[in-house]
Parts: sequence; C-alpha cells; structure tokens
Amino acid sequence: MSGIFDKHALAPLSGKRTFPDFSPRDLVAAPLPAERPFSSRRRRLWELPKKYHCPVIGVCFDVGELRRMISKELDYPPQTTDYVWLTIAVGVCTDRCRLSEQFNKVLDKRYQLMIRRFAACKTVEELRAEWHDVCRQGCEIPAALWAACTHPVCSGELEREIHGDIHMIQHQVGAGARLDLKAMKDLQAENGELQRQMDALRSRNDQQREEHLWVTQELSQRLLEAQTSLASRESSGKRLQAELDSLRAQMPDIQDRQRLALRLQDAETEVRLLRSRERELLKEVEKLGDLVRSAEQSVERQTAPVGLESCGDVCPSVADKSISGKSVLCVGGRSSSISAYHQVVEEGGGRFMHHDGGLEENLHRIDGALAAADIVICQVGCISHNAYWRVKELCKRTGKPCMFLRNSGLASFGRVVGEASRLSDKSVE
Repeated sequence: MSGIFDKHALAPLSGKRTFPDFSPRDLVAAPLPAERPFSSRRRRLWELPKKYHCPVIGVCFDVGELRRMISKELDYPPQTTDYVWLTIAVGVCTDRCRLSEQFNKVLDKRYQLMIRRFAACKTVEELRAEWHDVCRQGCEIPAALWAACTHPVCSGELEREIHGDIHMIQHQVGAGARLDLKAMKDLQAENGELQRQMDALRSRNDQQREEHLWVTQELSQRLLEAQTSLASRESSGKRLQAELDSLRAQMPDIQDRQRLALRLQDAETEVRLLRSRERELLKEVEKLGDLVRSAEQSVERQTAPVGLESCGDVCPSVADKSISGKSVLCVGGRSSSISAYHQVVEEGGGRFMHHDGGLEENLHRIDGALAAADIVICQVGCISHNAYWRVKELCKRTGKPCMFLRNSGLASFGRVVGEASRLSDKSVE
C-alpha cells in the first residue's frame, strides 16, 4: 500500500490532494502475533491490523457517506465506482491522517452506547461472550465490531475469531441479499399490481364521490324547496289562524251556533226519516182501510141489499128518529159512498155537507163547514192526521157532537148519524 498512497502527503492536508488512479492490491497483512502487550487505552483505527480495516470500513460506513467524506479532502471524478471509494477509505486507515481521524471520530460518536456496554468487560472471555451475544441477536453488529476490535483487552486470537465471524456474516448477508433481491422483485411486481388496483379503486372512488356530491346537491335543493314551502304554509296557517281568531272575537257565540247547526242538521235528518216512515205508515193504513172497506162491502152484500127504497130497514135509528132540520157534516169517506150518505141524510129530513179531510180540498174550509153543521161525522180511516186533530179540537171547542166512524159502510154511517142526533137533542134539552 505504500506504493499507492503518499503517507506524508496526508499529514498536513492543507488543501485537497489528487491521487492517481490505482488498482488495490492485497490488503491482507501478515498474521498478528498471538498476544500483544496489554494497554488500558482503546485502540484507534490506524492502530488496528490492516486486514481489519476493510471489514470495519465496509460494515460500519455506507458508500455514499464515504464518498462525501473523501470528496471533501481528495478530488476524484464523479464516475468513480463504489469499490474504488471503499479501497481509498481502507488505504488511508493504515496511517494516522485527517481522514483516518475523521473515520475514528465518527465511529466513536456513532457507537458510543455499544462502546460503554463493552467497556464493562474486564477480561477476554467477558469480551468474547459479549461479542457472541450480539452475534446471536443479529443486530447492532457494526457497533459491536468497532467496540470489540478497539477494546483494550481484545487479544489476537479474539481478533481472528471476530474477523472470521464477520467474514461469515458477510457471506450470509450476501446470500440473504440475493434472496431479498428476488423477494424485492416479486414485491415490486405485486406492488405494481396493487398500484393498478389502487388506481382503479381511486378512479372508482372519485366517480362515486362525484355521484355522491351530485346526489347531495340535489337533496339539498329539494330540502331548500321543502323548507321554503313549509315556511310559506306556516305563514299562511298563521294568517288563517289570525283571521279565525278575529272572526271568533266578532262572533263570540259562534260555537253555540255551530252546535245548534249540528243539532238542526240532526233534527232535519230525523224529520226526513220520520216523514218517510209516516208515508210508509199512511200507505199501509190505506191498504188496511181498503181491505176493511172491501170486507164490509162483502158483508153488506151478503146480509142485505143496499138500495134507496130499503133505507128505512137498513138505518132503523134514522127512521125511528128524524134528523129533520139538522145539518150533517161528513169529513172524509170514500168518494163512491158519498152519494149514499147524502141520500140517507136527506131521507131523514136533514141537510148533508161533505169535506174530504184535506186530501183535495183546502183544510181551512173545514172551519166554515163545522160552524154551519149540527152533527159531525168523521171518517177516521179516510182523512189526514191534521184534519183529524183539527176536527176534534173544533168540536170540543164548540161543543158540537162528533162521531168517529172507523169503516165506510152504509149501515155503520146510519147508526152513527142516529146516535149523533140523539146526543144533539140531549145537549139542546
């Protein structure tokens, strides 16, 4: 190495020095003696055997770091290979110079924790055990290498063991590096595939984000419209409520009127139902009256023939006692029987008057007829309810005899006229 590097040129290092290009020779020095004199001071980098400079520099420094440190002192072209930078760094460590001192200073500062740990070792066996412990753990080997090689109690035999361990570790690291390189390629391929998938997912995520943004904007617009509509309705509701309160203040009895209106509606509904029921009952009464009249006529035809010449036999009460000079008012009755009633009354010497009970004639005309009549015969089944109650009330008021006839038979009419005549005579006496 003395032929390659100028030892005295690096001593002052007042400025950058330019070294010629070289191909490094064998850096392995002669074997160390078995033992060396004991010293309590830690050794420096340039005090180590030459064969340890290469593992120490190669393991403890990165090539980029060596390039930066050497470039500050020596001038080499940028295309210099990493191997040349390493060879230069190993070559300058044989003697004490500015670069070797910088290397030693950086290593002491970088691995001071491991140096303190190894400083507790007082014998070679303790130092060997501590070194093997670090190797088993497989971590912080560069720090342990520097702390063990520079330890004061490190013997030549231990140095050779450390050199062999580092040599095997470098081989293992190289084999692992090849495996790591293959794994790295596989990981790079996998990473590329994952990157493509991530890009596809990112694109899909962006599309979904845009769709979500569009949906959110549309929903926000709808919400704004709904809120506007709700505010308008609330304003309209408040206005209508104010108008309602004003109307209620102007009409304090509006609730009573509303209740009365409801009751009136219910009453009108009930009246309509009752009128409908009344019409049904009237129709039923008419049907029953027709049946009764048909039955009476059938009975009269079977018992005795009715004729004008035999009236005295059919109506003995009228023949026995004359109704001469009396007015007989017949209210209601069948139109087919009115002529027979008229003949019976005239044969008895009376005057016959008739009113149909409000079916066709005006109900108010019955008042005049009642005032002119002496005897009132009311056909119950052939007049309206109003006519019935009106006749009954007027007769009671005037005290005139009123006979109610339930069937329209001629014999029944004669008997009722006779009874009414007798009652009229008794009231006169």
